[in-house]
Amino acid sequence: MKELLTIIGLFTVAHTLTWFQINGMILWDWMKQNLWFVLLFAIPIGYLFIKAVEHTYKYYGELWPTKIIGFSVGTIVFAILTYFFTNEGITLKTGVCLVLAGVIIGIQVLWK
Repeated sequence: MKELLTIIGLFTVAHTLTWFQINGMILWDWMKQNLWFVLLFAIPIGYLFIKAVEHTYKYYGELWPTKIIGFSVGTIVFAILTYFFTNEGITLKTGVCLVLAGVIIGIQVLWK
């Protein structure tokens, strides 16, 4: 269980930083004017994704779970941060997709 929490934690932090790196330039003028900030984010983001994939592959012994868990965690992180920072509501369609993302993570974690 500790390894699974590590995997989900690494993907969560990586996707959170990615959200700010990509969307920050749209939302905040100071990021548009400071490209170095965006470039600087690339180093820890890349490292976090590498470690997340490494841990996931070590745990499962195959690559598919890295894509599926990473995608699902990214979808949930994106929804939370977008809602919080832009006040974009979660529609029924988006809500269903978030539930499905949670189910996908559950399948990957519980069905080994």
